[in-house]
Amino acid sequence: MASDPTEFFESFDGARIAWREMGQGRPVVLIHGYFSTAQVNWIKYGHARAIADAGFRVIMPDLRGHGESATPHDAASYPPDCLMRDNLALIEHLGLSDYDLGGYSLGGRTTVRMLANGAMPRRVVIAGMGLQGLVDTGGRGGYFRRVLTNLGSFERGTPEWLTEAFLKTTGGDAEALLRVLDTFVDTDERDIAAISQPTLVVSGVDDEDNGPAAELADLLPNGRYVAVPGNHMSAVTKPEIGRAIADFLGES
Repeated sequence: MASDPTEFFESFDGARIAWREMGQGRPVVLIHGYFSTAQVNWIKYGHARAIADAGFRVIMPDLRGHGESATPHDAASYPPDCLMRDNLALIEHLGLSDYDLGGYSLGGRTTVRMLANGAMPRRVVIAGMGLQGLVDTGGRGGYFRRVLTNLGSFERGTPEWLTEAFLKTTGGDAEALLRVLDTFVDTDERDIAAISQPTLVVSGVDDEDNGPAAELADLLPNGRYVAVPGNHMSAVTKPEIGRAIADFLGES
């Protein structure tokens, strides 16, 4: 089952945002992580197929500054929370009123920002993200800023070198991705604790990049933590994460 051709719409400020779809049934919007794309995060390793085969219409945007979406280099194109606003605009553009919502890493953070700003999905998936990465975005943002401003200087095998290698595989635009860092907004812990929807917090068992995911699940009134094999970079390549999401969304 291949994904549908890429489609585009104009977001709240006219930025051209891309999305792809796979499957039919209940809509679920899934947002990829930083440096990644819908193709790499959800389609390449079979997660979208697993979820679509469970009876879902999987809607996968490319974040601003990533993939086939607009990648401008001017600061004005990256106001705070614009990723959240882009995805709320996509939901409005598609006319979705009864849907599920989730994301991996930055996509999980964007999901939380959407919930804090009025999104009302039935179920929520926060993958590859811990509480620390939601309440203190500057810490992880500082790491990526260091990588993007020192490309080509890292010792082989270091975390920074591996991050740069991933950037090369996705063909990311380093200047646009630097601007994306300016969009990050912290979420108050009280707003996170107010998320009442059934929420799957799924993360690699060795993933501590954004703090312990179990800590986030414990804060959520209806949170459930599921550990899958891998770390932050490798968990998304393994089938267990797609199966965990499909099983959760398919619960009655």
